[in-house]
Amino acid sequence: MATYTDPIIIDDNNGDNTTEAEEDAFLGFVDYASSVLSSSEDRHDPDRVGEENTGPAWSWIVSRILKTCSAYSSGVTSAILLSDLSQAWNEQYQIGASKRKPECITQLKKKHRRTRLPNAVTIDSIYDKNFLSVNSILEAVVVDVFLLPGTNIYMISLGDFWSSNTINLYLHRRYYDLVDPDSPDNGILKKGREIFLTGCCLRSATEGSGCRRLLPTEYLVILLDENQDEDAMLLGAQFCSDSFSSISLDSVKSGASYSFYARIESIGLLEIQGKFGSLQRKQITLVDNDGVNLKFILWGEQILLANLFSVGSMLALDRPFVASAAESNIETCEELCLEYGTATQLYLVPFIQHEEQVICVASTQNRYQGSRPLNAITHTQGLKVSQVMLPCNSEGTIDFSNYPFRSFVIDLRDKMTSISLYGTVTDMFRERSTADTVFVLRIEDTTGAAAAKLHFVTSWSLGRLNLGHTIYISGLTCSMTSQKLLEVSWFEKDVGASLVNLSCLPALLNSSCLHKLSYLSDLSSQTNITHICSVRLDHIEHFHVNSTFSHALCGHFVNEMPDGLLECNFCHSTCDDEVVRTFHLKITLADESTKVLAWCTGATAAELLQISPDEFYELSEDEQAMYLYTLENERFMVAIVNCNRQGDGDVDSLNREKETVTWEIARALKCE
Repeated sequence: MATYTDPIIIDDNNGDNTTEAEEDAFLGFVDYASSVLSSSEDRHDPDRVGEENTGPAWSWIVSRILKTCSAYSSGVTSAILLSDLSQAWNEQYQIGASKRKPECITQLKKKHRRTRLPNAVTIDSIYDKNFLSVNSILEAVVVDVFLLPGTNIYMISLGDFWSSNTINLYLHRRYYDLVDPDSPDNGILKKGREIFLTGCCLRSATEGSGCRRLLPTEYLVILLDENQDEDAMLLGAQFCSDSFSSISLDSVKSGASYSFYARIESIGLLEIQGKFGSLQRKQITLVDNDGVNLKFILWGEQILLANLFSVGSMLALDRPFVASAAESNIETCEELCLEYGTATQLYLVPFIQHEEQVICVASTQNRYQGSRPLNAITHTQGLKVSQVMLPCNSEGTIDFSNYPFRSFVIDLRDKMTSISLYGTVTDMFRERSTADTVFVLRIEDTTGAAAAKLHFVTSWSLGRLNLGHTIYISGLTCSMTSQKLLEVSWFEKDVGASLVNLSCLPALLNSSCLHKLSYLSDLSSQTNITHICSVRLDHIEHFHVNSTFSHALCGHFVNEMPDGLLECNFCHSTCDDEVVRTFHLKITLADESTKVLAWCTGATAAELLQISPDEFYELSEDEQAMYLYTLENERFMVAIVNCNRQGDGDVDSLNREKETVTWEIARALKCE
């Protein structure tokens, strides 16, 4: 098993990160929000006071702020953001449960090390919203099993590790044989048993019944612990005698049933079957103890079960339906496959991620986190060192999705995943040596620069992005190439992969809590941040207003090729059917400190001119000049970036729109 041998060290000599946070109000607000959420968590949960790094991940806070800004494009206040962050954090982790949890959950929580599943919801959130979507997941613990009085209907009472409430579930009849009718505490489904379930529907409280209940679901997986004698005996007695090699179709046709124990090697993508695309299918690859592979197929609504599985976990299948691969219409070298039949029951031994100790050294990361300082030890050089435990997989790759601090370029090492970076784009171009859609993005922060390879499913899908723009990118992965070079990658289809261009974010201009106003005279001193300025239009020369065509997908200009076709000078793809007419505008901005000549295009130019290109060029030349004159002294809030190339680049690098003006107006909003 690979181990993580290099500590993550942030060298303060490579950049003053504290100064950057002070200059960038967005970063300052993220730090402030982190302190508020962390201190709130300690107030609500006294048992956790003094624990290190119990607050939300830095990347989670940033992503949530940007999500809220997208929803409130006209602007947000600090109160709106903090309220949304607090509600989302409480819903996700249910901090501050006032009721006492059942003792069986308290005991299990002490050894709970499992990573939480995506789409998992808490019982408290069901009560808060009075809603439960069918694809939501419950990671629950059985608190009680009982018969409804006067019936033969079993109910199980469920709790979870994050909630104060419990909720009752009508047990589906396919699981009745797992309950001991004489002593409900002695069946497989008994008090203290952990289960995963999905496909649930909520029956809301009515006048006749004041409690909410979950309706029966077929999609329930029972968790087993190999370290518990009872579970180990169950696995040994029921699941270790059959192997994939022992399957016989003739025996199956004669009524034989099998029970298998295998590791989940991979979970396939969703496939659409049928002439009209109405049938869904998902394939899960299983490997038994003999190393034999077999496909486990889920059809239709059964695909919800795949959300309960994780690669590396051990799956025990009791009485799966055995089918021929040809009949199931799957392309595989095996003749047989398994399906989730009417008698099938599933047990899971979850894969427990190991944890690695990560060392962080930085002035920004040893500042007070909320109302408490981090527990620290002294480094040999006198710096303060904080230690964070993060999960890693069997290959030694560490998951940084819950890393409590901001990650910097200098942090990047081999075997890292779910990394987020906040920085400036200093170079960008498409790789033309591959048939895949791969773009290289050079991201720079105060500690250095990194080139990330962005892998898109079909084409560029991130809208307009240019040099000098400030971005937040999440879902980055670091690995070492065969030449022992560190490679940073990003895959559009991966869960958690996103990129937000803050320089073009409308809410940033309208939200005083997220920016600090700069004077135009400040532009020459700081080149790696997006400046927000309150300006007036000083002068627009008629010959500085030009019309051109841009690629609708990426917003960059197109060139006409010798054969008459149009090619995007960024994507390097033919785009005759994907072009829009746009302005290419140079304009003089002014404030009380100085004047600056800047350029812009697209929606920003149309916002400054308050007219579309088509409407403008319908005017005569004299009318155009008169119209431009009427715009002088109009006031705008603008985001200005330095678009001069700062990377090394190569022959295929972006042409910077053939522009020689240093400053680009990335976004503009008219002041009313």
